[in-house]
Amino acid sequence: MWLAACALLVVALLAVAALAPLPYSVTRPGLTADVLGEHDGEPVITITGAEVRDPAGELRMTTITATSPDATVRLPEVVTGWFAGDRAVMPRDSVYPVGDNREEIQEHNEGQMRASQHAAVAAALDYLGLEADEVTVELSLADVGGPSAGLLLSLGIVDLLHGDGAGGDLTGGLTVAGTGTIEPDGTVGSVGGVPLKTQAARRDGATVFLVPRAECGDASANLPEGLTLLPVTTLDDAVGGLRALAAGEQAPSC
Repeated sequence: MWLAACALLVVALLAVAALAPLPYSVTRPGLTADVLGEHDGEPVITITGAEVRDPAGELRMTTITATSPDATVRLPEVVTGWFAGDRAVMPRDSVYPVGDNREEIQEHNEGQMRASQHAAVAAALDYLGLEADEVTVELSLADVGGPSAGLLLSLGIVDLLHGDGAGGDLTGGLTVAGTGTIEPDGTVGSVGGVPLKTQAARRDGATVFLVPRAECGDASANLPEGLTLLPVTTLDDAVGGLRALAAGEQAPSC
């Protein structure tokens, strides 16, 4: 009788645990967008005041998707997510560090994206030795929040205005993807969800992935076959590495 009672208690506890909401989010590879082209029918980068090139390659910013902040995540999802290669389980506070509802979180993410876009323009123009009153750059990435597209936006501006500096594409005609924040001085910062972003990049045809050097270890975990990692710490690093690859030369690797 005691064993039966204990067994019933264990079953009851397991049932409660399985049904109880947990403070986690399940994340997956998200969309990618070519910053040299259009997103949702609008050019991602619009430049006036200077001649713009027509690149043949692609520069794809990458994202992850996550369960919404008000979604209920239960034990079975967490357990399967821990063991799945195409998902990751993260504390909800690390995915949504600011805001208690969708509106507050969206406002925060949009603010981060606007700041990232300003920094991306400043870093690219500084790299090219141009002044903001000489060239006007407008950026549009609807429904994409956060700062992690900064590096790719800067590279897109450089490619459209300057290419590889010798008349060719900065990408060498390849599909290049990546992630990383950017500061106005060109410093590249770390981001989250890199292993999922490499999967999104390869899914959408990328063969090269730009990653903040500090996250080489994360990017190397479950790296999709056919995707080469190019570690960077600055915009200069990124441009130099892509030029080396385009020229068939050895580039840094993780």
